[in-house]
Amino acid sequence: MIGEQDHISYDRYSRQMRFSPIGIVGQQRLAKSHVLMVGAGALGSASAESLVRAGVGRITIIDRDYVEWSNLQRQQLYTEEDVKQRLPKAIAAKRHLEHIHADAEIDAYVLDARGEDLERLIGDVDLIMDACDNFETRFILNDLAVKYRIPWIYGACSGSYGLSYTILPGVTPCLRCMMDLIPGSGDSCDTDGIIVPAVQMVVAHQTAEALKLLTGNREALRRKLVSFDLWNNHYSAVQIQSMKKRDCPSCGEHAVYPYLQASTAEKAAILCGRDTVHIRPAEALKLNLVQLSERIGHDHALPMRIDLINDFLISAHQEELRIVLFVDGRALVHGTTDVSIARQLYKQLMDLNV
Repeated sequence: MIGEQDHISYDRYSRQMRFSPIGIVGQQRLAKSHVLMVGAGALGSASAESLVRAGVGRITIIDRDYVEWSNLQRQQLYTEEDVKQRLPKAIAAKRHLEHIHADAEIDAYVLDARGEDLERLIGDVDLIMDACDNFETRFILNDLAVKYRIPWIYGACSGSYGLSYTILPGVTPCLRCMMDLIPGSGDSCDTDGIIVPAVQMVVAHQTAEALKLLTGNREALRRKLVSFDLWNNHYSAVQIQSMKKRDCPSCGEHAVYPYLQASTAEKAAILCGRDTVHIRPAEALKLNLVQLSERIGHDHALPMRIDLINDFLISAHQEELRIVLFVDGRALVHGTTDVSIARQLYKQLMDLNV
């Protein structure tokens, strides 16, 4: 953890401590804070960097993906070397953040954020930052945040558009309450593209709210849903307090937290716009990647060429398909949107793991 001297380091944080709403006391609060960052893509990596530079003492990062060439256009924390090594984003983010602030505590988890995984990690979390790329995970976050009374900051962007809202359990509407107002599953950066300023604008809104919460300045929080379109010069801030529902299953008087009900089945999902199927086993595994790669190399019935192996994943080709198999048993099958084809290839690989 950051030492007491660094809590009030004038050299490092002088410009921030001169900002009177933060000051020395606020800086000390930041050093003792723990933020859970769910997602380490464009929003997550930039927000994590901003918070580490601001002096947040501990950040836990969760992400299921690895760094690809298309990420470098907007995910400014990563480098070409990360792509060449096919590093998981959580691991690459941890390494870069530790070079920015060696004393910051960065925990990295390469996994698909399920309710049971997140629930194990939120014990002393002060704030949850949303940097997800899907609403399934956001609804899980929402239920966890409400159940454990942890503030969380929603954020999303696509094209030149972005939006953000700060959710205070028991006070504001939760994400489930807001869904009539928020686009659920239409636009994404994979289908509509994205420009860097839209990412930066959402990050600015999210991290400003995070600093207010973590330094004890709740009275300064923005109580409106903010949205913008930078290309078409639109900006709005809408008061949505009236959307809080007494019968909401996630935050209402008789909340049941529906998205925390664990799934016991294997799940396969097409990743929008990526010509890729993501496969998640019913339970997380711990594969021996070296042993599995040797079996793949010796199995003539499975014509597959391994092009990369590291501590976190195996990447291999079979004709026009490429499969990336993670140590926890998840897989990304690139080159198809046919779930049955992806599952068949995945089963062939996992049969070698017995």
